[in-house]
Amino acid sequence: MARFEEFEDIEAWKKARELTQAVYTVSSSGDFNRDFGLKDQLRRASVSILSNIAEGFEREGNKGFVQFLSLAKGSCGEVRPQLYVAFDQAYIRETEFRDLREKAQEISRLIAGLMKYLRTTEMKGSKYK
Repeated sequence: MARFEEFEDIEAWKKARELTQAVYTVSSSGDFNRDFGLKDQLRRASVSILSNIAEGFEREGNKGFVQFLSLAKGSCGEVRPQLYVAFDQAYIRETEFRDLREKAQEISRLIAGLMKYLRTTEMKGSKYK
C-alpha cells in the first residue's frame, strides 16, 4: 500500500477529482444543463466521493476512515445510475457515458482496496504512513 500524508496523496481521491471535473463538464451544456434535478444530483454525488475520502482521512484512526470510505463508495454507486439516466435522455454520448461509468467503477475498486487494507493493517495512526 502506498504511503500518504495528505488526502491529496490518495489515488482514489485524485481519480474522484477527475471524475467530478468530467461530470461538471458534461453537465454544463445543452439539455443536461437545463435538467436541474439530475444535474444537481449527479454533481452532488460526484463531489460526495472526494469529500468523504478527505473527511475520513482527517478522522483519527482507521475505523472512522473506513466509515467515510464506505460513504464515498456508496456515492460511486449513486453516480452510475444517474449516468444511465443522462445517457437514456441523450444528454451524454455513449463514449462519455462509458468513460464516466468506468471512472466511477475504478474509484469504487480503489476505495474497496483501501478499506480492505485499513481493516487488516496494524497501522492505526491518523496519517497512515
